[in-house]
Amino acid sequence: MNFRTQVELPKRETEIRHSDRIMLFGSCFAENIGNLLLTNKFRCDVNPFGILYNPLSIVEALRQILSHQTYTEEDLFYAGGSWHSWMHHSAFSAPAAASCLSSINTRLSQASAGFPRLDWLVITWGTAFAYWLKERTMVVGNCHKQPDSLFTRQLLTVEEIVTEWECVLVELRKINPSLKILFTVSPIRHIKDGMHGNQISKSTLLLAADELCRRWSDCYYFPSYEIMMDELRDYRFYADDMLHPSPVAISYLWECFTDCYFSKETDRIMKEWEDIRKALAHKPFNAQSETYRKFLTQIVLKIERLKEKFPYFDLQKELEQCQAQLKI
Repeated sequence: MNFRTQVELPKRETEIRHSDRIMLFGSCFAENIGNLLLTNKFRCDVNPFGILYNPLSIVEALRQILSHQTYTEEDLFYAGGSWHSWMHHSAFSAPAAASCLSSINTRLSQASAGFPRLDWLVITWGTAFAYWLKERTMVVGNCHKQPDSLFTRQLLTVEEIVTEWECVLVELRKINPSLKILFTVSPIRHIKDGMHGNQISKSTLLLAADELCRRWSDCYYFPSYEIMMDELRDYRFYADDMLHPSPVAISYLWECFTDCYFSKETDRIMKEWEDIRKALAHKPFNAQSETYRKFLTQIVLKIERLKEKFPYFDLQKELEQCQAQLKI
């Protein structure tokens, strides 16, 4: 007997190769998948603006990257002892404006420089509710817990999302014609919108993603929301807040993701790296023993062989870690 409804995964129309360059934007789910990609040594830029939730904030972030925008102190505001950007997550905030600007502009510069060489843009929409700052009539990426009176809150329509994204997709193609875009809707429920409001919001995102994938042949959709809502509907697959996926759920979503987009060759490369990663995490009984030194030497040889086969692998940190331990 089958005690769950299994979500049909998309047919493998394309694949993400281990050598591909990937940029991810969006909610906490983008961070989860991005961190797993980084752990498996994919070349990723995860959320250059920090976590963003709605489609229009991500469009604005992409346009700033494409225009090589540089932030100045006029783009920041001061509150609660720190400088903040309306477009950036609080991870970029700092007590000094110079520090805040340095973090923002460094990530912007890196993202702008790397964009023409990207193979994949992975977009995770979290909510169809967007906030506009009344003073500047601009969409914001983060309200930074400022008073509600400063903002206008609006539920975006499917048409608004599709129109804005079609415009930015044209801009993206001019700079990077071969870029592929993978959309997904975050499985994290926005309880502050109310349960009904959350469903309306998610439905709007699903319809907009579907329409864009119909219109653009190099746009794809991964059903993370559907997997969480149907296959993993039991609360044992949720974190303590009963809203975010648990580590087990994230692992399952990652497994589904790899089944959809990774080839056998990519799986093999990941397995080869996983063996080295586990060996690096090994804690010896005696770090000065000859046995452990031989163990480290073998790891160094494996790293060098892997780097020789796949020159794009960035293994300098791991190599230095082993070499430092060998000198003890």
